[in-house]
Amino acid sequence: MSADETERLLLEIGQMLAEDAEYPVENSLLHAEVDPEMIAPAVFKDGGNHVMYRDVDLDRWSEILLDLWYAQEGPARWSEIEYFIRSGRFEVQYFYPDDPSRAGSFLERRRDLTRRYYGDKPVLYPPWEEVGGPSYTL
Repeated sequence: MSADETERLLLEIGQMLAEDAEYPVENSLLHAEVDPEMIAPAVFKDGGNHVMYRDVDLDRWSEILLDLWYAQEGPARWSEIEYFIRSGRFEVQYFYPDDPSRAGSFLERRRDLTRRYYGDKPVLYPPWEEVGGPSYTL
């Protein structure tokens, strides 16, 4: 695919981040691990004195992230993306499987990147009940 197609997909990602009306789009962060067999997106929003993890529509995000992944030309494909909106513009970083900065587990890297973008603000996650998580009666 062309650079124009990649640019279009990146702009669409920004629009998807802006659709969350509960938090401003400024300082929004998308972090995702992408592979044709697995997509793991996470969206974080700046809540002032905290960072809020936002649940995503996995089908919708998987589609656009795979489109972006396939849009990359050449034999080497990135496996992780960071997409951050700052001052009304997006910044994108791609990471490849052999990148030494990818040391540690996926969750450790996610914790480190929220610190990099948001400092020491606590990251808040929604309760399980709101996201359809498991419920047990004992």
